[in-house]
Amino acid sequence: MDDRTGQRIVPETARRTDRPADRHTGTRYGNRPTMKDVAARAGVGLKTVSRVVNGEAGVTPDTERRVQEAIEALGFRRNDSARVLRKGRTASIGLVLEDLADPFYGPLSRAVEEVARAHGALLINGSSAEDPDREQELVLALCARRVDGLVIIPAGDDHRYLEPEIKAGVATVFVDRPAGRIDADVVLSDSFGGARDGVAHLIAHGHRRIGFIGDMPRIHTAAERLRGYRAAMEDAGIPVADSWMSLGGTDPERVRRAAEEMLTGPAPVTAIFAGNNRVTVTVIRVLAAHSRPVALVGFDDIELADLLQPGVTVVAQDAAALGSTAAERLFRQLDGTLVTPERIELPTRLITRGSGELPPAD
Repeated sequence: MDDRTGQRIVPETARRTDRPADRHTGTRYGNRPTMKDVAARAGVGLKTVSRVVNGEAGVTPDTERRVQEAIEALGFRRNDSARVLRKGRTASIGLVLEDLADPFYGPLSRAVEEVARAHGALLINGSSAEDPDREQELVLALCARRVDGLVIIPAGDDHRYLEPEIKAGVATVFVDRPAGRIDADVVLSDSFGGARDGVAHLIAHGHRRIGFIGDMPRIHTAAERLRGYRAAMEDAGIPVADSWMSLGGTDPERVRRAAEEMLTGPAPVTAIFAGNNRVTVTVIRVLAAHSRPVALVGFDDIELADLLQPGVTVVAQDAAALGSTAAERLFRQLDGTLVTPERIELPTRLITRGSGELPPAD
């Protein structure tokens, strides 16, 4: 799990060395200074330290100054565990992503973090690596640490394991893909409509042989984008050959093979619709080595897409809006203002830059 709150975590070896040699300097772990230590150093009672640490009234300025100096000298940090036990809430939420390295999740995660920060909550990130078992393990680990809520980009399709946690009061919102076999709030992009618009754009520029390369078919977004591709082709009265469609992992080698197979043979495709940002990047590399121009539209925007020649036409999602919408809904659950789960679908946007406007080469 990755702490993305922006808090500065200072290693023990990097802390101030001007404090007196006492039992806190003997080992690296396990001997954190306590409020009792602060009280002894400042020459005050334990209750006085507690008041200063918790921002309570009833302490003179001079006493508060002495306590703050002791806190600084000892490197004391408030232990929130007892407060959690007293209040039953941690003021923290968990965010379970598919892949922390995927650029799509950067703005989404940042948006969730900003909303959490505005509500005084800490955000804890983790990655499922598209593994349902790992997702469940991570989610339940976060629940065991008593997070108040969860924002989940699901890897699995059965989330009944969450029912006891939700009944116990853990607010839960799914993002990008719906929950499986339970009723829960979900915030999605219009994958079907976006794909249909992107393929219709290629058709409008004269293409009839259009390939589709997508993610694994069990993934909701991949299935929806394939459905949008088929709908656009059907709307235009264009039969779809099986060889024009390829779904599977997004590793570069698999995508490269799929693209090269579509681009060869007696009736090669003249355009490709790429099902997500990782597919788009690999297809760009394949097309750069191809002898004839091939049109391309990708789902998800990618960095530097506008600087390539030609620029890459994309169906863009608003990842930040997905994150902020989900997080705001999560905190409305926590505030008790939401009862019935809802499905919220955000629109996509077609951005034309040149690659999707190339005419067929034959």
